[in-house]
Amino acid sequence: MVAARAGVSTATVSLVTSGKTAGRVSAGNIAKVDRAVSELGYIVDGLGSSLARGRSNIVILVAPDVSNPFFAKVIDGVRGEIGDTFQLLLSVTEAGRMPTPAVVRNLLSLRPAGLLVDAPSAEFLAALPAAGPMVLLDTAGVESAAPAVNFDVAAGAVMLADHLAGLGHTTVAYLDSTTGTETFRVRREAFCRHARIHGMDVAAQAGTTIDVAAAAQAFAGAWPEWERKGVTAVVCGTDTHAYGVLQEARIARLEVPGRLAVTGFDDLPYSETSSPGLTTVRLPATELGRAAGRQLLRLLAGEDLGGADATGHTLTLGSELVVRGSTAGPGTGPGQRR
Repeated sequence: MVAARAGVSTATVSLVTSGKTAGRVSAGNIAKVDRAVSELGYIVDGLGSSLARGRSNIVILVAPDVSNPFFAKVIDGVRGEIGDTFQLLLSVTEAGRMPTPAVVRNLLSLRPAGLLVDAPSAEFLAALPAAGPMVLLDTAGVESAAPAVNFDVAAGAVMLADHLAGLGHTTVAYLDSTTGTETFRVRREAFCRHARIHGMDVAAQAGTTIDVAAAAQAFAGAWPEWERKGVTAVVCGTDTHAYGVLQEARIARLEVPGRLAVTGFDDLPYSETSSPGLTTVRLPATELGRAAGRQLLRLLAGEDLGGADATGHTLTLGSELVVRGSTAGPGTGPGQRR
């Protein structure tokens, strides 16, 4: 129909709609086809044509919680790297839960060009069918033969412990994520281990989904017991958890940082402008996405990424402690004794 309306061959229509006109189709015929496509409302069946080649131009990103603001930066990094050549499809599930292997198997029926999996568990990867080109993101604590891009979250947790110990804190609490992903286990265990080296007591632990309201509610319920235990600092597994603690602390008239120091992980954009600014471990989410996108493009180009070194199998991105106004020594608020 398009060819008939434009007065050209179907081969010419195919070249124009696939963007392969350079040196093959005149400007006049391109204009005729574009006009006919617009008049007829024709939509190119990109999936059908790509499947004829054995794979689509879809890249699937599987993540435990794409509602987490952190993933907006990861997605931005992936998109910036893969460009317009591929369409990025997000596997969205209930907040805080990794999509099941069965869900991913259904997505694989689309024959994606590649798969990006963020913070998977070992059990998830074991149940995942052979998926073709695949890159893992933020897999600290998980062994896999697939290429991966990780954060050095353990080093960040150690820096937090050093910081709080240096300020004189001796009793802290830890508010964790309940997603069950290994990256949270690694950062929690690294912090607790190093806190003990400094003589700090991690007196209590709690966990919620990565949600401000849920974190605020958990903190409100736990604080009376934490206060009795002498907690003077709360370390949060994410900045989002920390926002909930800051919110509830304001409601409870708990001075931050004078009565309670609060820290997080991620360094989300709001962490710099929150009140007070949040001390946190900066994890470069955008670079995580970009690096994973680059790794995937290398796989799609047929490169062998074998060998666990900085240019092949595993890339590790450094973390950085960013100190802001939410941390100080215990008892340093107005009217309080040092």
